[in-house]
Amino acid sequence: MIEQIKKDVETALCELLAVAKLKENDILVIGCSSSEICGKKLGTASSMDAAKAVFETVYPIIKSNKLFLAVQCCEHLNRALIVERACAEKYGLPEVNVVPHAHAGGAFATTAYANFESPVAVESVRASAGIDIGDVLIGMHIIPVCVPVRVSVKKIGEANIVLARHRPKFVGGERAIYNKDLM
Repeated sequence: MIEQIKKDVETALCELLAVAKLKENDILVIGCSSSEICGKKLGTASSMDAAKAVFETVYPIIKSNKLFLAVQCCEHLNRALIVERACAEKYGLPEVNVVPHAHAGGAFATTAYANFESPVAVESVRASAGIDIGDVLIGMHIIPVCVPVRVSVKKIGEANIVLARHRPKFVGGERAIYNKDLM
Protein backbone atom coordinates (compact mmCIF):
# COMPACT_ATOMS: atom_id res chain seq x y z
CA MET A 1 0.00 0.00 0.00
CA ILE A 2 2.79 2.49 0.87
CA GLU A 3 4.45 2.16 -2.54
CA GLN A 4 1.12 2.73 -4.29
CA ILE A 5 0.49 5.81 -2.13
CA LYS A 6 3.89 7.22 -3.12
CA LYS A 7 3.30 6.49 -6.81
CA ASP A 8 -0.16 8.08 -6.84
CA VAL A 9 0.95 11.15 -4.88
CA GLU A 10 3.90 11.68 -7.21
CA THR A 11 1.70 11.34 -10.30
CA ALA A 12 -0.93 13.74 -8.95
CA LEU A 13 1.64 16.34 -7.88
CA CYS A 14 3.54 16.21 -11.17
CA GLU A 15 0.32 16.53 -13.18
CA LEU A 16 -0.69 19.53 -11.04
CA LEU A 17 2.70 21.18 -11.50
CA ALA A 18 2.44 20.69 -15.26
CA VAL A 19 -0.69 22.86 -15.47
CA ALA A 20 -0.50 25.19 -12.46
CA LYS A 21 2.13 27.57 -13.92
CA LEU A 22 3.83 28.09 -10.57
CA LYS A 23 6.76 30.42 -10.16
CA GLU A 24 9.78 30.20 -7.87
CA ASN A 25 8.82 30.76 -4.20
CA ASP A 26 5.10 30.21 -4.81
CA ILE A 27 3.31 28.33 -2.04
CA LEU A 28 1.72 24.95 -2.63
CA VAL A 29 -0.64 23.84 0.15
CA ILE A 30 -1.36 20.22 0.97
CA GLY A 31 -4.00 19.00 3.37
CA CYS A 32 -3.85 15.29 4.06
CA SER A 33 -5.98 12.95 6.14
CA SER A 34 -3.92 9.86 6.80
CA SER A 35 -7.06 8.33 8.34
CA GLU A 36 -8.92 8.70 5.02
CA ILE A 37 -5.95 7.28 3.10
CA CYS A 38 -6.25 4.16 5.27
CA GLY A 39 -10.01 3.92 4.68
CA LYS A 40 -11.06 5.30 8.06
CA LYS A 41 -13.20 8.31 8.96
CA LEU A 42 -11.44 11.68 8.93
CA GLY A 43 -9.62 12.29 12.20
CA THR A 44 -10.12 8.84 13.69
CA ALA A 45 -7.07 6.74 12.82
CA SER A 46 -3.97 8.84 12.12
CA SER A 47 -1.28 6.86 10.33
CA MET A 48 2.27 8.12 10.65
CA ASP A 49 3.31 5.61 7.95
CA ALA A 50 0.82 7.01 5.40
CA ALA A 51 1.72 10.59 6.33
CA LYS A 52 5.43 9.84 6.00
CA ALA A 53 4.87 8.24 2.57
CA VAL A 54 3.09 11.36 1.31
CA PHE A 55 5.63 13.76 2.82
CA GLU A 56 8.70 11.86 1.59
CA THR A 57 7.23 11.91 -1.91
CA VAL A 58 6.09 15.53 -2.18
CA TYR A 59 8.77 17.42 -0.28
CA PRO A 60 11.73 16.68 -2.60
CA ILE A 61 9.62 17.50 -5.66
CA ILE A 62 8.42 20.77 -4.18
CA LYS A 63 11.94 21.75 -3.13
CA SER A 64 13.39 20.84 -6.55
CA ASN A 65 10.80 23.15 -8.13
CA LYS A 66 11.89 25.95 -5.73
CA LEU A 67 8.45 26.19 -4.15
CA PHE A 68 7.33 26.48 -0.55
CA LEU A 69 5.21 23.71 0.97
CA ALA A 70 2.44 24.68 3.39
CA VAL A 71 0.97 21.72 5.28
CA GLN A 72 -2.53 22.24 6.60
CA CYS A 73 -3.28 21.03 10.12
CA CYS A 74 -6.62 19.50 11.00
CA GLU A 75 -9.63 21.35 12.37
CA HIS A 76 -8.47 20.83 15.98
CA LEU A 77 -5.82 23.45 15.22
CA ASN A 78 -8.26 25.56 13.17
CA ARG A 79 -6.55 24.44 9.96
CA ALA A 80 -3.38 26.36 10.80
CA LEU A 81 -0.43 25.54 8.56
CA ILE A 82 3.14 24.38 9.03
CA VAL A 83 5.64 26.15 6.79
CA GLU A 84 9.37 26.72 6.67
CA ARG A 85 10.47 29.84 8.55
CA ALA A 86 11.84 31.22 5.24
CA CYS A 87 8.31 31.07 3.78
CA ALA A 88 6.80 32.85 6.77
CA GLU A 89 9.48 35.55 6.59
CA LYS A 90 9.19 36.02 2.81
CA TYR A 91 5.41 36.45 2.96
CA GLY A 92 5.18 38.23 6.33
CA LEU A 93 3.15 35.43 7.92
CA PRO A 94 2.83 35.85 11.69
CA GLU A 95 3.93 32.80 13.63
CA VAL A 96 1.48 31.17 16.04
CA ASN A 97 2.47 28.96 18.94
CA VAL A 98 1.45 25.35 18.39
CA VAL A 99 3.24 22.10 17.75
CA PRO A 100 1.07 19.58 15.87
CA HIS A 101 0.80 15.97 16.95
CA ALA A 102 -1.07 13.02 15.49
CA HIS A 103 -4.34 13.79 17.32
CA ALA A 104 -4.29 17.60 17.13
CA GLY A 105 -2.89 18.76 13.84
CA GLY A 106 -2.72 15.37 12.19
CA ALA A 107 -0.05 12.91 11.18
CA PHE A 108 0.89 14.81 8.01
CA ALA A 109 1.41 18.14 9.80
CA THR A 110 3.32 16.32 12.54
CA THR A 111 5.58 14.75 9.92
CA ALA A 112 6.19 18.10 8.23
CA TYR A 113 6.99 19.75 11.56
CA ALA A 114 9.52 17.02 12.32
CA ASN A 115 11.17 17.18 8.90
CA PHE A 116 11.20 20.84 7.86
CA GLU A 117 14.53 22.60 8.40
CA SER A 118 12.97 25.36 10.50
CA PRO A 119 9.22 24.77 10.93
CA VAL A 120 6.76 27.38 12.12
CA ALA A 121 2.99 27.38 12.43
CA VAL A 122 0.95 30.16 10.81
CA GLU A 123 -2.79 30.80 10.64
CA SER A 124 -3.15 31.26 6.91
CA VAL A 125 -1.33 31.45 3.60
CA ARG A 126 -2.17 32.55 0.06
CA ALA A 127 -1.13 29.50 -1.91
CA SER A 128 -0.98 29.34 -5.68
CA ALA A 129 -2.05 25.69 -5.85
CA GLY A 130 -2.85 22.76 -3.64
CA ILE A 131 -3.75 19.15 -3.08
CA ASP A 132 -6.56 18.10 -0.78
CA ILE A 133 -6.21 14.45 0.24
CA GLY A 134 -9.25 13.21 2.12
CA ASP A 135 -11.64 16.18 1.89
CA VAL A 136 -9.83 18.38 4.41
CA LEU A 137 -10.89 21.69 2.79
CA ILE A 138 -7.73 23.49 1.62
CA GLY A 139 -9.59 25.96 -0.61
CA MET A 140 -9.50 28.66 2.06
CA HIS A 141 -5.73 28.84 1.64
CA ILE A 142 -5.64 29.28 -2.16
CA ILE A 143 -5.54 32.71 -3.78
CA PRO A 144 -8.87 33.56 -5.43
CA VAL A 145 -9.94 32.50 -8.02
CA CYS A 146 -9.52 28.85 -7.03
CA VAL A 147 -10.15 26.45 -9.91
CA PRO A 148 -10.09 22.65 -9.93
CA VAL A 149 -7.40 20.71 -11.74
CA ARG A 150 -8.33 17.29 -13.06
CA VAL A 151 -5.61 14.65 -12.97
CA SER A 152 -5.46 10.94 -13.72
CA VAL A 153 -5.30 9.98 -10.02
CA LYS A 154 -8.67 10.07 -8.25
CA LYS A 155 -7.71 8.64 -4.85
CA ILE A 156 -4.67 8.31 -2.62
CA GLY A 157 -5.23 5.04 -0.84
CA GLU A 158 -8.93 5.25 0.04
CA ALA A 159 -8.97 9.07 0.24
CA ASN A 160 -10.62 11.28 -2.36
CA ILE A 161 -8.30 13.90 -3.80
CA VAL A 162 -9.06 17.32 -5.18
CA LEU A 163 -6.39 19.46 -6.79
CA ALA A 164 -6.64 23.17 -7.39
CA ARG A 165 -4.75 26.16 -8.67
CA HIS A 166 -5.49 29.84 -8.76
CA ARG A 167 -6.02 32.02 -11.76
CA PRO A 168 -6.35 35.80 -11.89
CA LYS A 169 -9.90 37.16 -11.69
CA PHE A 170 -11.58 38.09 -14.94
CA VAL A 171 -12.50 41.78 -14.96
CA GLY A 172 -13.89 44.07 -17.63
CA GLY A 173 -17.08 42.39 -18.81
CA GLU A 174 -18.11 41.42 -22.33
CA ARG A 175 -15.77 43.87 -24.12
CA ALA A 176 -12.68 42.64 -22.33
CA ILE A 177 -9.96 40.59 -23.96
CA TYR A 178 -8.20 38.11 -21.70
CA ASN A 179 -4.64 36.79 -21.68
CA LYS A 180 -5.05 33.07 -22.43
CA ASP A 181 -1.69 32.32 -20.72
CA LEU A 182 -3.27 33.34 -17.40
CA MET A 183 -6.35 31.12 -17.69
